Amino acid sequence: MNEIKTPKDVLDLMKRESVEVVDLRFMDFPGLWQHFSVPAHEIDEETFTEGLGFDGSSIRGWQAINESDMLVKPVADSAFIDPFFQHKTLVMVCNICDPITGEDYPKDPRNIARKTVSYLQASGIADTVFIGPEAEFFIFDDVRFDQNEHEGYYHLNSIEGRWNTGRIENPNLAYKPRYKEGYFPVPPTDSLQDIRSEMMLVMERIGIPIEAQHHEVATGGQCEIDMRFAPLVEMADNVLKYKYIIKNTAKKYNRTVTFMPKPLFNDNGSGMHVHMSFWKSGKNLFAGDGYAGLSQEAMWAIGGILKHAPALLAFTNPTTNSYKRLVPGFEAPVNLAYSSRNRSASVRIPMYSSSEKAKRFEFRCPDPSSNPYLAFSAMCMAAIDGIANKIDPGSPLDKDIYDLPPEELAMVPKTPGSLRAALEALEADHEFLLKGDVFTQDVVDTWIDYKMEHEVKALDLRPHPWEFALYYDI
Repeated sequence: MNEIKTPKDVLDLMKRESVEVVDLRFMDFPGLWQHFSVPAHEIDEETFTEGLGFDGSSIRGWQAINESDMLVKPVADSAFIDPFFQHKTLVMVCNICDPITGEDYPKDPRNIARKTVSYLQASGIADTVFIGPEAEFFIFDDVRFDQNEHEGYYHLNSIEGRWNTGRIENPNLAYKPRYKEGYFPVPPTDSLQDIRSEMMLVMERIGIPIEAQHHEVATGGQCEIDMRFAPLVEMADNVLKYKYIIKNTAKKYNRTVTFMPKPLFNDNGSGMHVHMSFWKSGKNLFAGDGYAGLSQEAMWAIGGILKHAPALLAFTNPTTNSYKRLVPGFEAPVNLAYSSRNRSASVRIPMYSSSEKAKRFEFRCPDPSSNPYLAFSAMCMAAIDGIANKIDPGSPLDKDIYDLPPEELAMVPKTPGSLRAALEALEADHEFLLKGDVFTQDVVDTWIDYKMEHEVKALDLRPHPWEFALYYDI
């Protein structure tokens, strides 16, 4: 669909493909893709400028009931033919606008991402920020969970789960990845090759370039499919398409997918390592002759990421479950340091290639529960702040962090230990996000209030199953 650039291109495609339905999609505040559909005949060139109305008060974290009317305005170059619906359906990502003023809605996550790019360009630092996320996920065969006044539980199952080596499967063929050894034996131990390949090929058919697909470390169906890097807003759009295709392809095989950071106890969780580079006039500004082949600008950008990391995690690791992953012992980057090659550092400089075009750094803390528009934007704003204020990241930590003596390890700053701590860090450190009116104060306050009320405090109120094992007989 990369040839689609204008409203006329969209209308021509609809006619050529005999499109019956147009599906309009947008991102809610916490990070779930929303949609509604109209008959194809309702879409004309004016739709792209005038928009279509919907009720904004029903979207989490958005409008009050007395100011609920809002507009979606389709983005022409986001169009693709949906690969799953029975009736021929064209999908378009939309921007959200106020119906009275016509202005972009400040709490629309996609609008925040667009403003981030505009601010970067206005700063004169760069004209493009490339983002390359590596989102991991689990494919399960059965999932059950519930929580009410008198019970709370979850039950996950996978034909690949090592815990099923003794289950009667008529017959049990026993090819199940060992705990922490799923990276990455060939089939039959890896039973998900065909599903991942279909996911990968569907993504490519709708215009998302893919670099690789493979099994991941954990038992029980952990996987990864890597998209080729793209500009920030386009990549955030692609992450939503990525999740949509993965979930619906799995459903076709009667499987279910979760992007929860830590669904399994005592095995690796799912991260979303994010690669970033700034470019200007076709030149990679992060390539240089300094540490690991990076420029001074890249080092300052890393300084910004590390300085603001505790606050960043409120957006890049935005769930209470995120901090079940960010614990020592599972390759999780809990230490705020940078290094070349060392995967135990929270910022890593990949050394796969000496090419100037490939120079970048990788922020390893984020996970795929995040809203990509907000996560990528917050990272970019921290990097801009690092460059603008020439923030020194200090010395690299080119050691195995987990083998450091306790006194030396104690000197390395750590990530927040909970969502509450990350939200408190954001409350104390968010001025860098407000530059250029990218994240407004209302956006930051609403994010903190929503997460505290609906997630942190909600979890605080509920007994945990393990508490019964610890305390029932005291």
